[in-house]
Amino acid sequence: MTNSFHGLAELVLAGPQYRRSGTIRLRVTPAGFATVAAPDVQAEADALVVDGRRIPYEGQTFAQLAAAAGLDVGAAEGVYKDGSGARPGDPVVTTGASTTLGALAVGDAALRLFAPDLTPVLWPEHFDVGISLDEVNYGVSTGDSAIPEPYAYVGPWTPREGAFWNVSFGAARPLSALGDATAVAGFFAEGRAAAAG
Repeated sequence: MTNSFHGLAELVLAGPQYRRSGTIRLRVTPAGFATVAAPDVQAEADALVVDGRRIPYEGQTFAQLAAAAGLDVGAAEGVYKDGSGARPGDPVVTTGASTTLGALAVGDAALRLFAPDLTPVLWPEHFDVGISLDEVNYGVSTGDSAIPEPYAYVGPWTPREGAFWNVSFGAARPLSALGDATAVAGFFAEGRAAAAG
């Protein structure tokens, strides 16, 4: 599910952060998501927060929003191939905010329960929050062309076979079928056991 939050992550948070601080990594926050390095930018359900100022999305394009925040709009060039497809002149439309941001919050909480010593990363190119542990990726996506709703995934770097593995990249389950962060962490634990064989 391509939405403006994915575009915000790429064009207004990760791109400017990459140009200033050399990283595209983002983090989930209680109200949405944010950069991990300078510039300090947070995306919430209805507004961008920069230096304590709230800049509402309504009626803005990504370029206008970035300009109002004093940021240079645009994705991190040459870092990854996939992305949201959002362009600076596109309007920011945040319908489905509670579903999108809720999925990220559940994913972040589940990953912290599952692997408390690791820090989950919100990756802007796929707009998913995840970790890697013992050559297996674990995370939650807000939805994509393959699965159009938020889902949890377990993706071994080397393909596995068996009943648990139901998609080309490993295993995926819709969040709607799993439930809360504890249940999602349980899915990750099941995936870890299945990956270990």
